[in-house]
Amino acid sequence: MEELRSLHRALHMDRVIVVQTTVYATDNSGALDAMKQLGARARGVAVIDVKTPDSALADMNRAGIRGIRLNLETAGQTDPALGRQRFQAAVDRVKGGKWHVQIYTRLPVIEGMKDQIAAAPMPVVFDHFGGVKAALGTSQPGFETLLNLLKMGKVYVKISAPYRSSELPDYSDVAPVAKALIAANPRRILWGSDWPHPGLPVPGRNNSEITPFFQIDDGRVLNLLATWAPDPALRKTILVDNPAELYGF
Repeated sequence: MEELRSLHRALHMDRVIVVQTTVYATDNSGALDAMKQLGARARGVAVIDVKTPDSALADMNRAGIRGIRLNLETAGQTDPALGRQRFQAAVDRVKGGKWHVQIYTRLPVIEGMKDQIAAAPMPVVFDHFGGVKAALGTSQPGFETLLNLLKMGKVYVKISAPYRSSELPDYSDVAPVAKALIAANPRRILWGSDWPHPGLPVPGRNNSEITPFFQIDDGRVLNLLATWAPDPALRKTILVDNPAELYGF
């Protein structure tokens, strides 16, 4: 926890969204404990399944959870049909409330779910640039669909973790993608650090082995935002206003 507080001091951040990490599946106790320690400056996103009772959702809501996450990409689930099935199950669990559904996936899956997402009764948040491959630029299949969903105001996109989209050391190929997303609808763009930068699952690795974290300069990544959104007022929209609206600060 002290490492997180130190990071916030270095980045001059007051608020934080604690997102349940994949490795702990539906055991949200660690995220909830972190939120309790951080107090009113924290909100969270949980992972649930069909066994999670409604009473647990009510408890999590009181604790500051504001959404549930579908980790399709991390689980290697790239079939849009499966994505649609899991998304509908998530919608059914949280509809009628004030929570959103956050999805970590890739563009072809978004393409195959676009009508379902457009009809969703709650906000939908896409992690990490919507899973774009920065090297393919803004003309890659599915990117126009992501832009259209943004323009419609149906989704939020996190411009987070450029190292997951880019293979370049300076992430320079991410810039056109980031600028296109921001231009499509700046009121639906969120920034995130992705700290502590968990590594990708390695096929065949034993679950008891520790997957090394990515070594990321968080200050350098945050500074990229000023090149993607040079207007200070626009950066305030992304860093302050949008998360305040979505997470209920």
